Amino acid sequence: MSRNGKKMQIKLEKEDERRFREILTEVCRNSRLLSSEHFIQHGTTSVFRHSVAVAYVSFYIARKYHVRVREKALIRGALLHDYFLYDWHEKDASHKWHGFFHARKALRNAMEDFELSEIEQDTIARHMFPLNPIPPRHREAWIVCLADKICSGGETADGFLNWLDGIMSMILS
Repeated sequence: MSRNGKKMQIKLEKEDERRFREILTEVCRNSRLLSSEHFIQHGTTSVFRHSVAVAYVSFYIARKYHVRVREKALIRGALLHDYFLYDWHEKDASHKWHGFFHARKALRNAMEDFELSEIEQDTIARHMFPLNPIPPRHREAWIVCLADKICSGGETADGFLNWLDGIMSMILS
């Protein structure tokens, strides 16, 4: 994200940063989330890093715009929104329609590892709106849906720009 050619800084207040790290640590300790570091999501960004970014941006949006949310449900739902636990880039028939079906797989996996609130389930299941046509029901899920689009757009653009830089380097060398 940039404004006037400079990267925008997204930074939580110290207490919110502490709260975010506390929930992140709890989720990592009690799940398979760290294994998603081995799978690429967009560009060169791993699923784990993407999920943490979406959770952080979601919490930031809620704070910046004074949206009343259930913090833990917002952060957990965001961390688990892409908890599908496979490399969707592999040539495999089950990955063919990844964009349409991974939210359902993520929800199934998350329900194996956690007791999820209704908000967390809604967040995971509906984060792909409008590709998946049923919209979120809770404000936390809407925020994660937006943050996911922001982060994935940035990750994809960064990957494209890095690729373009590589092409330009080859051409000019």
